[in-house]
Amino acid sequence: MVTVQFAGRSVALDTSAGIWLAESAQSAKPDTVASLVPSTFEAVARVFHPAVRYVGDDDVEVPWSSVAAANGATAHPLMQWGSVTGSMEYFENDDQSPLWHGAPARGHLPAPVAERLVRVLTRWTTTPDVCWFAVAEGGAVITDHPTLSLPRCEYWLINGPIELAAANMAAEPFEQSANLWWPADRAWCVATDVDLVTSYVGGSAGCIAELLAADGIEAARAESGQRTTWDADQVNPPPVDAPD
Repeated sequence: MVTVQFAGRSVALDTSAGIWLAESAQSAKPDTVASLVPSTFEAVARVFHPAVRYVGDDDVEVPWSSVAAANGATAHPLMQWGSVTGSMEYFENDDQSPLWHGAPARGHLPAPVAERLVRVLTRWTTTPDVCWFAVAEGGAVITDHPTLSLPRCEYWLINGPIELAAANMAAEPFEQSANLWWPADRAWCVATDVDLVTSYVGGSAGCIAELLAADGIEAARAESGQRTTWDADQVNPPPVDAPD
């Protein structure tokens, strides 16, 4: 068997550590927060991946609230990128220079945001040195390595300390965070769906309250039954080029 690694860690041959997430996702309504993080958590936060403005050699984070304000939209917990920018094209192809040049990362939690989450979440687990990280199966197939099967994707698992949450799971020059990560004591769980530009964190009420108050993290409270799709924003007008 060829040993395969992500961020220097070998892919686990036993995926049983993630069965609780698979069982929860399978029983949840599709395209809801509960399909990403278990509804058994006391509270959930939605973390908005920042847009980026290029200033010389620096990448300056631009929060969604600033983008919404510049476009005459309303920032609120269920806002969607297409609605606050006005177009689905702003997910990939276009920008709104000089406000922002790079759209929020899709399916990838930017390392600086992950590092800030780590600083908070470390305090809310008894097992920060024993965590699990799930990486979505891409076009390649790793033979003889079992995957964790969730309704929307298959995942490879690795384990290690919580700091791996900010590690790059892809080969350079590409960037890819773990799509799911949680500590062995299951005190919380972070989910970054492959199609979304926001992440969700489930945890205790105290944990989520501290996360929402943390500097450098744009986040809002979420409910398990909330939809996660592009049309979940019922406050702002839909994008002009919204799918039928």
